Amino acid sequence: MNAGPDDRAGASARAAWAGELAPRLAPIALSLALVAGLCALLGASPVAVASSLWEGAFGSAEQAARVLATLAPLLLCGSGLLFTFRAGLYHLGVEGQLVIGALCATGAARALWPGLPAGAVAALCVAAGALGGVLWGALTGALHTRGRVSEIFAGLGMNFVAQGAVLYLVFGPWKRPGVASMAGTEPLDAALWLSTLGGTELSPAALLLAALALVGTAVVLGRTHLGLRLRAVGLSPEAAEVLGVPAARQMLLAFAISGALAGVAGALQVLGTFHRLIPNVSSNLGFLALLVVMLAGRRAALVAPIALFFSALNVGSLKLPMTLGVESSLSGVLQGVLVLLAILSPWDMRNMRNMRNMRRMRGGGRPEEA
Repeated sequence: MNAGPDDRAGASARAAWAGELAPRLAPIALSLALVAGLCALLGASPVAVASSLWEGAFGSAEQAARVLATLAPLLLCGSGLLFTFRAGLYHLGVEGQLVIGALCATGAARALWPGLPAGAVAALCVAAGALGGVLWGALTGALHTRGRVSEIFAGLGMNFVAQGAVLYLVFGPWKRPGVASMAGTEPLDAALWLSTLGGTELSPAALLLAALALVGTAVVLGRTHLGLRLRAVGLSPEAAEVLGVPAARQMLLAFAISGALAGVAGALQVLGTFHRLIPNVSSNLGFLALLVVMLAGRRAALVAPIALFFSALNVGSLKLPMTLGVESSLSGVLQGVLVLLAILSPWDMRNMRNMRNMRRMRGGGRPEEA
């Protein structure tokens, strides 16, 4: 029996999906194989390591809640990075935006409490974190679009400035009475803390906000004129300008949106996790979100499962030294190998070549051949 047009179209779509998914799964499979070989060299059974990681991440309700608590800022930062990557920007400044969001949220709490009700102060702290992230992101974008500074170097430089500002405040004007330490500032009043589930570290409000941000990002990038304009800028800023799309303005907007979402993540770190400003308030989650988005191939649908995987790795690895005598940094090795292989995949190599071509054409040079 001959297949009809609908059957052939469906088969073609499934084949296209499988062909696109295979390059995404290959780095994961190869990375797991390489880490399994490393475990064998260290004298640890790969199966025992995997079992220990699972137990460390999901062995109890408290550990599973910690995984989900780490997932929330990853989703927020990842959602913001999807905007900048869609605009063709390799944005490494999300870590600094998260840190500034935490700083602004702490400043708002110190300024407004106890003059306003606790709920209003908490909401304003989140808004202050978002605003701080927007301004920090816009400044990074201005360095790139107006100052002609690479977005990579601009983002990294702004990260250092943000971290320096936090260190200054923690060990200076905001230090705990009589002592300044890595423990951070004086804890916020308990009334300002986000409510958690069953006494665990998981704040349902934070996780819900992060999930809504990711869904909203997918809708905006996939079904709105803004998403189309950002895609046009990412493909070719010059062509976008010819079509009437102001490339510099769209890039600034992408940086600002990324900053807003990362700033909210920073505020939630203060209100829901640490309850104070500490020097390592980001816990490197901004950089981890960057790895998540790169491994996801800039696809919103893949960000959540990959972020959950990385979050489980981070939490579960804490049990490795206790059960197997293996360093917890093994999870970092796995994450690094995953991202390295994802970058070296044909899809990402093609995107990186396209980015270089656009910059060469902008400077009057000739594009390199495929």
